[in-house]
Amino acid sequence: MNFEAIINAVTYGVGKVNDVMSYILVVVLIIGGVYFTLSTKCVQFRRFKQQLKYIMEKPTDGKGVSSFQALIVSTASRVGTGNIIGVSTAICLGGYGSVFWMWLIAIIGSASAFAESTLAQIYKKKGKDGCYGGPAYYIEAALKSRPLAVVFTIFLMLTYGFGFNMLASYNLQSTFSSYSFYNEQYTPWIIGLILAVLVGYCMMGGGKRIIKVTEFLVPFMGIIYIGVAIVVVIINYKVIPGIMSKIFEDAFDFKAIFGGISGSCMMYGIKRGLFSNEAGVGSAPNASAAAEVSHPAKQGLVQVLSVFIDTLLVCSATAFLCLCSGIEPTAAISGAPYVQQSMGETLGAFGPVFLTVAMILFAFTTLLGNLYYVDKSYNYLLRREPSKKFMNIAHIISAVIVFIGAGLNADLLWGIADITMGGMTLINIPVILVLSKYVSRTLNDYDIQLKSGKNPTFVSKSIGIKNDLDYWKQ
Repeated sequence: MNFEAIINAVTYGVGKVNDVMSYILVVVLIIGGVYFTLSTKCVQFRRFKQQLKYIMEKPTDGKGVSSFQALIVSTASRVGTGNIIGVSTAICLGGYGSVFWMWLIAIIGSASAFAESTLAQIYKKKGKDGCYGGPAYYIEAALKSRPLAVVFTIFLMLTYGFGFNMLASYNLQSTFSSYSFYNEQYTPWIIGLILAVLVGYCMMGGGKRIIKVTEFLVPFMGIIYIGVAIVVVIINYKVIPGIMSKIFEDAFDFKAIFGGISGSCMMYGIKRGLFSNEAGVGSAPNASAAAEVSHPAKQGLVQVLSVFIDTLLVCSATAFLCLCSGIEPTAAISGAPYVQQSMGETLGAFGPVFLTVAMILFAFTTLLGNLYYVDKSYNYLLRREPSKKFMNIAHIISAVIVFIGAGLNADLLWGIADITMGGMTLINIPVILVLSKYVSRTLNDYDIQLKSGKNPTFVSKSIGIKNDLDYWKQ
């Protein structure tokens, strides 16, 4: 059996597993999102003003990671190649209605994002360089189950160190396929090698360098990309009403959806939306826990804003940029080709070049944000800071994975990423549902103080937590 036959067999198997997991994942996501939307009284909407306010709030002691820095790290992971290639794939394979389901999963999922990030703040730990935490820590502390926390951590490392990073590398190199110099046999590996070297070099600088690099690049690339998309929409403004009509018409074509749900607009919209915004997956809480805030709910609100930025702004920008162009989405051009053709149709030769630059920035920040999560996972599994030698070896392995991903099969990489991400979600959502009483009590404590004109502060015993926590004791 040759290498290509092995890859095809693995791709087929991964696809079958992914199809089964998708049904369960959709149900769990919707249950979690709807529950937290109702139990928090639509916190994602009624506290929107505070979401904007807390972005610029400084740490209470003037040191440590700010809310903005934590937001940027989580957004670096969220806002990436999935916002371009993922949206294109969803539209080409699932149809116009996929856009609606991406919006819906972001809106209700943002409440789950509030819950997980609030819990991460409550159960965060003290370290020599500040605070840290995430789902593994609130699973172990609140549910007294280290084995489950370890399983979650392994899924997280597979997702961000393996699945997502290989896919980001592939997505980046695929944008070069429209250029005359592109050779299917050699170019992916050359681009993968260059990217791997750059990522490895940056990772050797540690977590602080990641924060500094992403803090500069994420706002820059996001603003420019959205700006170009707006220009394209303005140029093609006459077709917007028809596009909106088509999005909602396809989204509610239930006969088509339930006739083949695994390939429907609902499934593609939800899966690609989840891949992009990661609400409820359990990734962003790892960044949220690092923020120094006066009340856990504050960082929960900041992470809600990150979901909105990712899906309602960046993903929507890609969707309308493509749909306004007049290029009909088909399976044959799914991924980078559809976006490139769409931009070229409106902006001429500038379009594909701009997309390539945007993809380089998106992919780079995605990789760095992902590996930040992986680095923090080593701390949990080892129960200590790994040695410099250990981390150097780990970073070299991570760089090799980035290199390999550039030359593999798109269907295989999407399938692997969906499965590992699904594993995280199917652990994290039930856990935060079990711990939802603490989320509700924390939000209620925050609301009461805010209404009385105070700057909300927090003490863990006020919500009935009897565990000996590192923070929030007084």
